[in-house]
Amino acid sequence: MKSDNKPDVCVVGLGYIGLPTAAVIARAGCKVLGLDVSQRVVDTINRGEIHIEEVDLDGLVQGVVSRGLLSASIEVAPADIFVIAVPTPFDENHAPDISYVLSAARTIAPVLKAGDVVILESTSPVGTTEQMRDMIAEMRPDLKVPGLTREIPDISIAYCPERVLPGRILEELTNNDRSIGGITPRCARKALSFYKRFVRGECVTTDARSAEMTKLVENAYRDVNIAFANELSMVADRMGLDVWEVIRLANRHPRVNILSPGPGVGGHCIAVDPWFIVHSAPEETPLIRTARGVNDGKMHHVIARAEALLETHPEARVACLGLAFKANIDDFRESPARFVASRLVRRFGSRISVVEPYAAELPLEFKDTGVAQIDIDDALEICDILIVLVDHDVFRVVPLAERADKLVYDTRGIWPDQPRVVREEEAKLRLAV
Repeated sequence: MKSDNKPDVCVVGLGYIGLPTAAVIARAGCKVLGLDVSQRVVDTINRGEIHIEEVDLDGLVQGVVSRGLLSASIEVAPADIFVIAVPTPFDENHAPDISYVLSAARTIAPVLKAGDVVILESTSPVGTTEQMRDMIAEMRPDLKVPGLTREIPDISIAYCPERVLPGRILEELTNNDRSIGGITPRCARKALSFYKRFVRGECVTTDARSAEMTKLVENAYRDVNIAFANELSMVADRMGLDVWEVIRLANRHPRVNILSPGPGVGGHCIAVDPWFIVHSAPEETPLIRTARGVNDGKMHHVIARAEALLETHPEARVACLGLAFKANIDDFRESPARFVASRLVRRFGSRISVVEPYAAELPLEFKDTGVAQIDIDDALEICDILIVLVDHDVFRVVPLAERADKLVYDTRGIWPDQPRVVREEEAKLRLAV
């Protein structure tokens, strides 16, 4: 470690979590090397620019790059702290894929030295940190590895998941509490001393497996609660009720706090992580599995209602508002809005236009479909039907006067003052689902 007692840090993976994490660590005064497999990403960051959309991240990256505290490369280099923040997707059977984590471990193993700390931040199935440890031990038999030696280990290995909200990542990386799980208590303490350099929230130490499960539980809990709201919205559709009014009234109860429904659940966390628990304990997770089914099923419910509305008005021009998985970000991973819009395009073709202010161009599945990408002003001018799929702020602020004559299917409840579809059409939509 350098004489100024600030460790050199290597962050592996410069995506939606890795880049903000690297920038925040650099802001704390540590010299950070960001490692990524994409030369385009590396070149972009080394110019002081960013390849993702996140509030205030552009200015922070520009600042730490210009001060020489953050650089990016496709080649690993020695460091004192290694932070792994790579994707952990699942396959078609919802089995978790930790190949990116293990690949990252293989990449850093040759440059590890005594005293180094390796921290996994990627959301992972329980036991992944131990698998990463075992791979490092296999590749570096010259190092004493924690949990596999009775002597004082040469390196420390820990798990510390992020818990941030897109659009507020920089703030939450600094202020949110962190759960730090070590392979051993000594490993947890080593990682704790690192996180206290840039985290103002409370840092709580535990074992690696408990920390891994904690992250999965947090997102499964949210998924189950959203599933209740989404199921309630489908019941309300069947009964011809305004679900937003029902929820507003129910939440006046002092011990009721129903979340807001939507067209499904997206993103790389809530839509993915519960499956890691189900995969590990399939017989013990009927509730978590059912919640996943409800939230995925809500997308098909929205498609059916939208199709019924469009069939009732065969000449109407339609705008799908939003493709991102949540408001005010450019992240389309596992997005229900993207899924719904693409299915409507597949059936209705160029009748559909798409409004997505956070996309320079439409995703691949919209290419060569004849579908136009327009802005909200054009949508209000030329479209007869508006299907609200994402609650971007630019949509929320549209006044009633500009949309009063539109037919609106609002899956997000952003326009409570919008005149409801006439009763005959409501009945047709209920029959359709």
